[in-house]
Amino acid sequence: MTTGKHDVVIIGGGHNGLVCAFYLARAGLSVRICERRGVVGGAAVTEEFHPGFRNSVASYTVSLLNPLVIRDMGLAEHGLKVINRPISNFLPTEDGRYLKAGGSLEQTQAEFRKFSNTDAERLPAYYERLENVADVLRDISLKTPPNPEKGLSAALSAASQLWPVARGDAQLHQDVLDLFTKSARVFLDAWFDSDPVKAVFGFDAVVGNYASPDTPGSAYVLLHHVFGEANGVKGAWGHAVGGMGAITQAMRKACEGVGVDISTDAPVKSLLVDDGEAVGVVLENGEEVHGTRVAANVNPKLLYTRLTPEDALDPEFRRRMDGWRCGSGTLRMNVALSELPDFTCLPGAGEHHQSGIIIAPSLDYMDRAFSEAKLNGWSSKPIVEMLIPSAVDDSLAPPGQHVASLFCQQFAPELPDGKSWADHREAAADLVIDTVNQYAPNFKQSVLGRMVLTPQDLEDKFGLIGGDIMHGAMTLDQMWAARPALGHGDYRGALKRLYHCGAGAHPGGGVTGLPGRNAAREILKDARKPFGAAA
Repeated sequence: MTTGKHDVVIIGGGHNGLVCAFYLARAGLSVRICERRGVVGGAAVTEEFHPGFRNSVASYTVSLLNPLVIRDMGLAEHGLKVINRPISNFLPTEDGRYLKAGGSLEQTQAEFRKFSNTDAERLPAYYERLENVADVLRDISLKTPPNPEKGLSAALSAASQLWPVARGDAQLHQDVLDLFTKSARVFLDAWFDSDPVKAVFGFDAVVGNYASPDTPGSAYVLLHHVFGEANGVKGAWGHAVGGMGAITQAMRKACEGVGVDISTDAPVKSLLVDDGEAVGVVLENGEEVHGTRVAANVNPKLLYTRLTPEDALDPEFRRRMDGWRCGSGTLRMNVALSELPDFTCLPGAGEHHQSGIIIAPSLDYMDRAFSEAKLNGWSSKPIVEMLIPSAVDDSLAPPGQHVASLFCQQFAPELPDGKSWADHREAAADLVIDTVNQYAPNFKQSVLGRMVLTPQDLEDKFGLIGGDIMHGAMTLDQMWAARPALGHGDYRGALKRLYHCGAGAHPGGGVTGLPGRNAAREILKDARKPFGAAA
């Protein structure tokens, strides 16, 4: 069966696919989204995982969602409400103390003084220097990377985008170089003395990153996670009332308001290719959906090694995509609780329950977790970040009870010796529960139910190859004009009329909406339609 032709067919109804579709349809193009699951949102969805308990199943917190996307799509008008965390993070230490970070500068400095007066005094300068670099990169994240194959125009584009760095002072030049090339440990050791202080910042360097804080380039991943804001507060983190699915359901309403045709339960089997051009997709049910252009909101490795006919690709490009590095070492758990965790170091309910709770008390702990995972498949002392969204959103759990999101690293994307995650899922989950229980001894007995998603489960459920929440490693060789490959960093794919609009394109992972927005701008340029205005 063949359907009528659309201006653009989008593979995948995750948040970036929705964002891309909105801008295209607002400019007057006919757009159809083909989503494999029964609900849009990709990894940003809210589901019931235990009777009466709902949670953000995969992605779990708000900060990176770009304010331009929120404004243009009218997400607040479509029901999105975000509550800022009172503090950013709570980190219990192995010696029974704790560190709270976030809130006001003065609050955080007071916390730092419990461990190091020097670290407290250095904090304002650290924030200022990091923010100066983040401001430059926020601007670059809105731009289309240059395509080096375009010669002079690419050189001019690169110069324009990098001009804010070039015109900065020598300190900015050094900070940019450090953050793109150094390990998180080397970078943080130059600023701070205390292990807990370095850990609370260094955790961001391993979020979704199957690496050690000693891995060169991990400092950039740390920076990537401070790009965002919540309710206009730079660097703040928040909770979407109703879970992350509230974001993508608001996006769906915005898309429907401009005429986007959304098909769920419509998994794409392959690209339709005619004489080197993408002309549509074939669904698994045999339906052919034709389009003048095709935009892919999926991991580039999935697009080029599973959905694109091999004979349609240049062999060298196919080889490069075979080598696209994926795998974020992530295990996700959603847990139904009869009560709040009661931490030995800070008993009773408090603002720490509304923050990101980090169980990874030092950079050494994080390094050992990665080294052990490489050897055995997972660490005996995993890295765990726990959020308890029901502490601020009572719509997610029955009265007096709670839900927790556990984002856990390091769990190998592929287990050694031919082992299967299906056989080790529950043992890994038990280990995570026991790890939290060491710091909150009532936690294990309070668990009423749980959903466990290993790296393989994340791939099977959401199409995240290797469980990679970023759609590809966030390393210098896979960023900016090289994301997903040199010559295709400008959102244009390896086939004519094929585009990348997902996190495997610039500026990368996280619930930002920017790959979708930027890709839409380039599609509209090629279609000779204006960007930023209704048709």
